[in-house]
Amino acid sequence: MSARFDVLVVGAGPGGMAAATVASEAGARVCLLDDNAAPGGQIWRGLDAAALRSAPHGAGFAVWASRLATGGCQVLHGWQAIDAPSAGALRVERGGEARDLHFEKLILATGARERFLPFPGWTLPGIFGAGGLQALVKGGLDARAKRVVLAGSGPLLLAVAANLTAAGACVVTVCEQAPLGRLAAFGLSLISQPGKLAEGARYRWKTRRTPYRTGTWVVRAEGRDRVQTVTLTDGHRQWIEPCDWLACGFNLVPNLELPRLLGCRIAGGYVEVDEMLQSSVEGIACVGELTGIGGLEKALIEGQIAGLAASGREPEARKLAAEQRRQERFAQRLDRAFALRKELRGLAEPDTIVCRCEDVPYAPLKDCTSARQARLHTRCGMGACQGRVCGAATEFLFGWEAGAGRPPVFPAPISALAAEVDAPQNR
Repeated sequence: MSARFDVLVVGAGPGGMAAATVASEAGARVCLLDDNAAPGGQIWRGLDAAALRSAPHGAGFAVWASRLATGGCQVLHGWQAIDAPSAGALRVERGGEARDLHFEKLILATGARERFLPFPGWTLPGIFGAGGLQALVKGGLDARAKRVVLAGSGPLLLAVAANLTAAGACVVTVCEQAPLGRLAAFGLSLISQPGKLAEGARYRWKTRRTPYRTGTWVVRAEGRDRVQTVTLTDGHRQWIEPCDWLACGFNLVPNLELPRLLGCRIAGGYVEVDEMLQSSVEGIACVGELTGIGGLEKALIEGQIAGLAASGREPEARKLAAEQRRQERFAQRLDRAFALRKELRGLAEPDTIVCRCEDVPYAPLKDCTSARQARLHTRCGMGACQGRVCGAATEFLFGWEAGAGRPPVFPAPISALAAEVDAPQNR
């Protein structure tokens, strides 16, 4: 089965929801594609009518979800884009079934994922990504009385700590690798954005009983069958914290697999776009974390700009450009404030696993000169996750750049890649 749309949006987080909503309200035939069961992305995950009032961004989600539902946009849940079989088409797959979605304009809002860095013991049971643990708890994982150490970098750590505390966990400490001076300068730069300062202050108030240590990072995790202790350092001394769970995340990296497959130019780790969020490939726009890690407000404003531009409302989109530039500057300050320290490159020992899918340790990788050579010699990045975990780690550890994207973007049955799909139908 195949279908044709004026605008196809991939990713139903805040940026994708905003893009699909304004484009459909402008009269375009729009499809919103997402691999989750409901729209919202990571930041709005699991929100329902009962949770809207207490959630930090619940009111905003309610507005955009209502507009999306009434705007006439077709939403495909549980589908993943796996290939671009021809110009102006994406092949999508769900449960072995394949469809080709044809479009005049494409908006990518594929978001970001956590960066994980290898250290001794990081593969022990009980160690999670910070955002991953938050998603599990939102999905029903019982956190009551669990002793949790949070470590890594980025504003997400404090938000996760607040959510875990509310869920009954005992957050032992939050360890931010960035130094205090950089964080203080970042905080002062937010004077012109009091909303962001207030949000950070709310999270800190909710975690006021938890030590927040700057310039501190994980050295190793230890335990017999699961994590039991974590060794931390501030660069001068080391100490051990007992814990039931360790949650780590070294900021976020954009999901660039689909933009790379489509040939979008990447610069500085993000998709290069113009003021209307158009990429180097005509007819393809990228929004949200793909253009810079900047959070909810940036994703929403960029989604609106791209959706209006794609539906022929460019004059309206240009009215939002000043706010988009302000959010872009915030993203740049965020990158500088939480830049990873060089000491993190020295955490892995020779036998520390770097590629978990293929069980590739650090030792053979340090002699490779590129990601391609590492794949050929060690199979690093060739497992089920296709380098989504180890790729960001090796980029930081060794400076390796990812190559051009290749299908399938996600693991998919050969039958879905080879399927003959009917001619497109207007929807």
